[in-house]
Amino acid sequence: MNRINPSAGKVLISEPFLKDFYFRRSVVLLADHSEEGSFGLILNKPVETRLNDVLSEFPDFNPMIYLGGPVQTDALFFIHRLGSKIEGSLPVHGNISWGGNIAQVKDLIAAEKITEADIRFFVGYSGWSARQLESELEQNSWVVSDKNMEPLLNVDAGKMWEQALEKLGGDFRKWKNYPTDPIMN
Repeated sequence: MNRINPSAGKVLISEPFLKDFYFRRSVVLLADHSEEGSFGLILNKPVETRLNDVLSEFPDFNPMIYLGGPVQTDALFFIHRLGSKIEGSLPVHGNISWGGNIAQVKDLIAAEKITEADIRFFVGYSGWSARQLESELEQNSWVVSDKNMEPLLNVDAGKMWEQALEKLGGDFRKWKNYPTDPIMN
């Protein structure tokens, strides 16, 4: 098993037999991790809703919305590649930041200075209380990756889990061939 410690900017990749509805074969970007807990967003779970379906006051910009996790599913969160162009955004890793001034996001969209490749919206987030994530790591529910996963934002969500395992290499590559349900094998 890998023994990389979680921190902001690292990615959690679920083990192949994790049964949880939200986290089955998921790739989670950790945006924050501290002694108080962790905050992340599931990168590979699109929902059947588009941005303009839930936010009518937004300019005509209609990217897919993703399920960020089971916490606060009535709220919208976002990550982006715009850094300081959006006030209040917090750097995560490399070119990726999360949150910030939503009015500026609207203005940048209206001015056509944001493309769907620059920003990703989520309903809900993934949260862990103090030591909860470490406990799940000890149970081998997750693998922490410190590889540059930013290119995964350009990957089809349906293939992201497998491609994240490819980037990890070694025995983790084998996981992508495991059946979703070993009983059905």
